[in-house]
Amino acid sequence: MNIHEKYMLRCMELGKKGLGTTAPNPMVGSVVVHDDKIIGEGYTSPYGGPHAEVNAISAVLNKELLKQSTIYVTLEPCSHFGKTPPCADLIIESEIPLVVIGLQDPHDKVAGAGINKLRDAGCQVTVGVLERECREHHKRFLTFQEKRRPYIILKWAETQDRFIAPDKARRNDSPEPFWITNTYSKQLVHQWRSEEQAILVGTQTVLDDNPKLNVRTWEGKSPIRIVLDQSLKIPSHFHVLDNSVDTILLTAEQDSSKYLDGITYELLDFTKPVANQICNLLHKHSISSLLVEGGTRTLQTFIDEGLWDEARIFKGASKFDSGILAPEISGKLIHSEKIISDTLSILQHD
Repeated sequence: MNIHEKYMLRCMELGKKGLGTTAPNPMVGSVVVHDDKIIGEGYTSPYGGPHAEVNAISAVLNKELLKQSTIYVTLEPCSHFGKTPPCADLIIESEIPLVVIGLQDPHDKVAGAGINKLRDAGCQVTVGVLERECREHHKRFLTFQEKRRPYIILKWAETQDRFIAPDKARRNDSPEPFWITNTYSKQLVHQWRSEEQAILVGTQTVLDDNPKLNVRTWEGKSPIRIVLDQSLKIPSHFHVLDNSVDTILLTAEQDSSKYLDGITYELLDFTKPVANQICNLLHKHSISSLLVEGGTRTLQTFIDEGLWDEARIFKGASKFDSGILAPEISGKLIHSEKIISDTLSILQHD
């Protein structure tokens, strides 16, 4: 590992601290190094706040040292005015002579303009340090920019005999949700919810379980709720319509007199591929990551249309013998672990 890689790894460690708060901005990390010592570091503030470079430079106590320093950043510094001024301008004003960047920003308002601005001002710029790792780190932002859709994570829990839910007769006897996984797995799911910008479920999941789809057993912001309800079957007193969390309801019902206050309604054509329409709508709403929690029909729609990036699948210890089968999926296994009695497998879309 060379010296540039060492400090870029630190940038990525810092950037992860912004997971779940920076979107739709990328979770950038940055360090300022003088004489092989970090003198300032930072990461992107929650959306609307200062970017990583600003926070790193602000953390430097002796600003005179900036003139003999190197700034490292996981993603090309911005060159345009958005919620905040351009980071490239601040680097130039601070007279930092050396800039090391993980990867170029594909955003159409940046796309090399920040690098060019720095070089034109006399900065020595190095691009592509740990580029593959930085791409993985920025996968949500890059998917949104390059594929024009959110980064999509499918999640479900299945029994040993591959059922995702019991049959209706068993549900009628006991209408409460049937938990397949243990407490620790459930808490992990709430952590995941806090990390993604939105969460999606289908109508039947809401009617069967009346879920809240918020963050409860973990600290963090609840994701935007995305709910499929073609003909507005979900009763108004259900949790997903309680206005406690921003909610977008996807429907075919065009009569706005049936719409509830506080809910955002978007129309879908349910006679055409649904997942692609959802991706287009969420891109319009600047949603860069989506956790799809079910049920099987909804999950399978994303799988069949090839619109997924990760699948996180829990296998619990119980059996249902009958019920609703889990989705059919194939992908590259990139992680597997035991969570007490459960097994978590994470697949990557090939």
